[in-house]
Amino acid sequence: MFDFQQGGTILQKYLSILRNSPFFKGLADNEILSILHCVNATTISKKRDSYIFRAGDITEVMGIVVSGCVLIIQEDIWGHRNILSKCHAGDFFGEPYAASQRAVLNISVVADEDCEIILLNVKRLLITCPTACEHHQKLIRNLVSVLANKILILNDKITHVGKRTTRDKLLSYLSAESIRHSSLSFDIPFDRQQLADYLCIDRAAMSTEISKLQKEGFIKTNRNHFELQLSIIKKKNYTI
Repeated sequence: MFDFQQGGTILQKYLSILRNSPFFKGLADNEILSILHCVNATTISKKRDSYIFRAGDITEVMGIVVSGCVLIIQEDIWGHRNILSKCHAGDFFGEPYAASQRAVLNISVVADEDCEIILLNVKRLLITCPTACEHHQKLIRNLVSVLANKILILNDKITHVGKRTTRDKLLSYLSAESIRHSSLSFDIPFDRQQLADYLCIDRAAMSTEISKLQKEGFIKTNRNHFELQLSIIKKKNYTI
């Protein structure tokens, strides 16, 4: 674990990622460094499949991914997994729980591959900054903006899983990804098992439906790459 307050040279390899993170939008490098000091930033390394946060824990810190990626998941006592989202470099997680007073996590965060995480004490953002830094308010506005965006992402997931059939859930998700990428051809962030967990469907049933959609000309796919055949969808009057 590295303490940012005791050494700054190591920050250089993180700054390009941090300045492109929505959490630090509009902030100069020196402001980012000042904020990291203000919120007692530390960094940790995690191996694939290891937990950063576990459901049932209480946390005062949020995390920013600076290398690798992590999954935000919910698991029941039988081991069934529901993927809520996937975070890559520059994305962050855990902020609602860190900002709430003694809130118990109902999600877990697990490394999807070897990763490095910066941990920030969010509560220090919600009190008067002891150094009266000018960029404190910018950071709070950024935090609110990202929280709002996460609500929209969860609303999208609710829309997909609320569909009645496996086919409807798949097409709803693929339609949303196509719109997000502004293209009929795009990569999704999940492998097949993760996609099934995200859409709350059985993987075998999903694979069968993907094969059917390919045979019927709705989609083309190779691993996590998809291409929607919009003319076929329109011809068959299929609504998503």
